[in-house]
Amino acid sequence: MFGNFSRRVVLGFLAGTMLHGAIAQDARPDANDSALRTAANSLPTLWIAGDSTVRNVGVHRGWGQDIGGFLDPEKVQVQNRAIGGRSSRTFFTEGRWDAMLGEMKEGDLVLVQFGHNDVGPLDERGKFRGSVKGIGDETEPVKKPDGGVETVRSFGWYLKYYARSAKAKGATVVLCSPVPHKKSEGDWKEWRPWVKACAEAEGVLYLDLAGIIAGRYAAMKPAEVEDFFSDKGTHTNAAGSMFNAKAVVDGLKELPGDPLGGYLKKAR
Repeated sequence: MFGNFSRRVVLGFLAGTMLHGAIAQDARPDANDSALRTAANSLPTLWIAGDSTVRNVGVHRGWGQDIGGFLDPEKVQVQNRAIGGRSSRTFFTEGRWDAMLGEMKEGDLVLVQFGHNDVGPLDERGKFRGSVKGIGDETEPVKKPDGGVETVRSFGWYLKYYARSAKAKGATVVLCSPVPHKKSEGDWKEWRPWVKACAEAEGVLYLDLAGIIAGRYAAMKPAEVEDFFSDKGTHTNAAGSMFNAKAVVDGLKELPGDPLGGYLKKAR
């Protein structure tokens, strides 16, 4: 029988292997966040935390860069703090979440989407981005290049921390399952229930982007889906990011309280 540690290692390896098999050829760009600005006024803010599938550079584009086109700028401001190459773990350890939390206020809306960079190993093989697989309180020590040891927590621990801390600020929080890859059948099969369980545990909203977008891809011709991607199957181009942004908006409309409804542009 496996011990608890061995079981986690095996499950983590299998989960990472299945996902990396589809995306091994795709780049992991690090988006430049030097242009980010502090929330400048008293309008409600839509905060977005995520990875390169949410904000990207060059020919790659994430849905967070286009969601503002659906919103009335006189009613809400968008702060897309997503950045390429980050995971639920590194968005925490780099202080990005706490910086965002410091500006957050009551009445804001927060969207969180991680997973694409959480799937790999915890150490240098995964660029120190992987998180412990699952949603429990398990931790694993990882030796860093500087000789220090990082206590790495589970994917779910980080998500629950984000949800709990933003909720304490009076914000409405939505945890999102990761957007799917081009070959989306069965994508994020294990991770989607993890995100949902975290949302339920913290009493926040859950948006199944993996399911919504994969369902829309399934109704399309393969060539149409192909045209949404700027690489082998992970990152979207401008058309794909707009498609995904609309899926986010449509999905939010179906959630209890329609959290984005009051900020949408009026149909012409």
